[in-house]
Parts: sequence; structure tokens; C-alpha cells
Amino acid sequence: MRRPTDQEGQKLQQVVRRRSASSVRCRRAMTLLASVGGNRVPVIARLVQADEDTVRDVVHRFNEIGLACLDPRWAGGRPRLLTPDDEDFVIQTATTRPTKLGQPFTRWSIRKLAAYLRRVHGRITRIGREALRCLLRRRGIAFQRTKTWKESPDPERDARLDRIEHVLEHFPDRVFAFDEFGPLGIRPTAGSCWTKQGRPDRLPATYRRTHGVTYFHGCYSVGDDRLWGVNHRCKGTAHTPAALKSIRAARPDGAPIYIILDNPSAHTGADIRRWAKKNKVELCLTPTYASWANPVEAHFGPLRQFTLASSSHRSHPAQTHALHAYLRWRNANARHPDVLAAQRRERTRIRSEKDIRWGGRPLTGAA
Repeated sequence: MRRPTDQEGQKLQQVVRRRSASSVRCRRAMTLLASVGGNRVPVIARLVQADEDTVRDVVHRFNEIGLACLDPRWAGGRPRLLTPDDEDFVIQTATTRPTKLGQPFTRWSIRKLAAYLRRVHGRITRIGREALRCLLRRRGIAFQRTKTWKESPDPERDARLDRIEHVLEHFPDRVFAFDEFGPLGIRPTAGSCWTKQGRPDRLPATYRRTHGVTYFHGCYSVGDDRLWGVNHRCKGTAHTPAALKSIRAARPDGAPIYIILDNPSAHTGADIRRWAKKNKVELCLTPTYASWANPVEAHFGPLRQFTLASSSHRSHPAQTHALHAYLRWRNANARHPDVLAAQRRERTRIRSEKDIRWGGRPLTGAA
């Protein structure tokens, strides 16, 4: 072995002492240092647990190219069996519904997809299940739940959404929202709570309760961030005017107000329209299949999470008492982090549909 320079000697000592490099670099540096120290090949081979021919190859390579001999020259492994075109074909097949390719099922599994690729006519792609799984992950293809959505057939969809956005932006202190929440039964409802591990809290399995259902008629003030309402045995034209009158009473100054609500017949009757015109109330109706545009929807999620989940109310009056107790706490703690987090989750859920107007993706043409 030739005599190394000062820089080469320092580099070899650095690699051996730090041991932060790969094991191959460390063993080759030890081999060269042992050779510089005058050790013979058999002694060096026993020291680094290598073959004598390997030791000679390292020394000869150092004499030829210097410290570059520390870096292994991997052969590259087996040649790739899939070309980029084959990978694109695999991705295209994985993202195509099996029924469109003549297969009698609605979704692919890794096993089914690999078997189909091996026997597809005109183009046989041989790939194992693990390689297929790694390819899909590398290309950003994940196994996800399918979501449903509805296109709004309302011819006034854009005009109604524009009006709602306009009043929310320019008159937030005079905007209210109304909607029904239910049906609300009193049978035990599963939920979650803190308890000892392995000992979950139990609810009685009394699912047969012939007490009927109720509907919560919720009213929400956008400017004051205040939620109130009342329970009724049913929802319809007989109960909607009472809720709307409570909203009008929230602004006794007689100034015009705007109420955002859905557009079923119970909200758009002739009597309600006459009352609204007489009392300076503008009804801002949401488009069909677009209840996500109603601001009160996001507040029903916390109501469900904190009063209905993990509950077992004995009667409807008890349930109503719990609802109103939560409303009093919620209005006093409107900016509580738990309330805000629950509202964000509910807002994300009700807006996770195609052609979202607010809260994420921009408007595009209908697919």
C-alpha cells in the first residue's frame, strides 16, 4: 500500500472514529489504517472479518483512486421489470372502476388488481402485491371511502347563494338563521367519555320507547353568536311562525332583518311570506340540496356531540331540559375551544360535497 497523504490519513481516522458512515466505509477505512500500520493481509482479514482477497482489492483500489475506494460501487440490483409506461398503465387501471373493465365487483383489492394485471388481454404486467402496494403509495393513490353528493337542480341556485353571501358580508348584525334539528328520540345513544381502561361506561339497552320524537327548532343570531330554540312534537307551518317571531323580537328596533332558512313548503307558505313583508323580514332561502349554506347547520354538531351522544334521557322533558342547559352554557362560552372545534368539524362535514361554495375548493364547472 502506498503512503497516504496527511489529508487522507486524517480522513481515514475520522471515518473510523465517528462511525457515522456506513458499515462498508468504516470497514474499508479500518482495512487501510491496518495496512498503513504494517499488518499483513491475513491479520487484517481477521481484524475486519473479511476475506483476504477483499483486503487486497481495497488496498489496490486505494493505490489507484485514493479515498474514492471507500464508497461501494453497487451493481444496481435486478433490472426493472416495469417501464414508466407500465407504471402509468397500472395507475390508470387502479383508478378505473372494475365494472368498466368487465369485472364483477365495484372496487379493487391489491390481490384482485395484481391478478387482473397479469391476465389482461394484449398487455401482461407482472407485478407482486407488495410492489403494487408500494407503487400506488409512491404515486399518491390511497384507499379511501367513497362520498356521495347531490347537484342542486334549483334554477335560482347562484342568485340565492349570492344573496346569502351579500347579507352575511354587509349586514352581519342583522342576519339570523333558522332550521329544524331532529328527529330527537330518547332511546340511549352511544358516545364516548373518560373512564378506566377496559371498563367502558354502560348505557341501558332499552331501545323500545314509545314516547315518539321531537324536533328542535333552532334560531341563531350571526352578529351576536347566540343560539336558542324550542322543541316541538313535529315540524311544519304551525311551528315555524313562532320561531320566526322570536327572531323578530330579538331586534325590537324595527330595523330590517334577514333570516336564512331552507326552502321546504313549511318555510315558504303564503302566511309566512305575508308576515315577513309586514314586519320587514327578508327570507333568504337556501337552494335545494344546499343546506350547507345555512349558518345554523354548523352549530347542530356541537349540540349533537355534547347533549345527545352518550345520553339516556328518561323522557322528552328531561331531554329538552338538557338541551336548554347546554344552550345557556354555550351562549356564555361561545368562544370556548371545544365549541369552536366541534363547529369546525361539523362545518367540514356538511360542506364536504361537490361544488362547494364556501370553505375550500373554488367553483368549477359541474363534472
